[in-house]
Amino acid sequence: MSTRLYPIYQRGNPQLRIFLPNFWMKLLKPTHPIPSNAVQFMVSPEMTKHDVKQYLEKIYNVPVVEVNIANKMGKLRRTDKGYIVKDDDLKYAFVTLPKDMTFEFPNLMSEEKKQERSDQMKEIERVKDTYKKDQDRFKDRPGVPTWFN
Repeated sequence: MSTRLYPIYQRGNPQLRIFLPNFWMKLLKPTHPIPSNAVQFMVSPEMTKHDVKQYLEKIYNVPVVEVNIANKMGKLRRTDKGYIVKDDDLKYAFVTLPKDMTFEFPNLMSEEKKQERSDQMKEIERVKDTYKKDQDRFKDRPGVPTWFN
């Protein structure tokens, strides 16, 4: 069922209703080595194995051999005020493609972009270190600005 709002049907007007599923899938980069014909997704909690298989086959024309589903319970944690809060539950789908198909996770950043990002991260770390040194230098004078020597 879709969450889209459509005009109320009135006699003589055309039906403008299209029912789309509220399913979503998020491609995940695997944390451990997996076969080249396997793909990992985070999926909508309402999806079943059959839904995942049909979703990939009908919408993306990807042949699917097998789908395995794993549910992960959300973590319980305590807030600052002492309330216990439970994070949302997660559902993962592990999809196996035919043996002759291989899937490689897309490379979204070029090497020069990666280098530029690492340089930026080094600069951020350097600025954090200098800020911490300034704070340590004036820790015995709370409330006094660092520019006031």
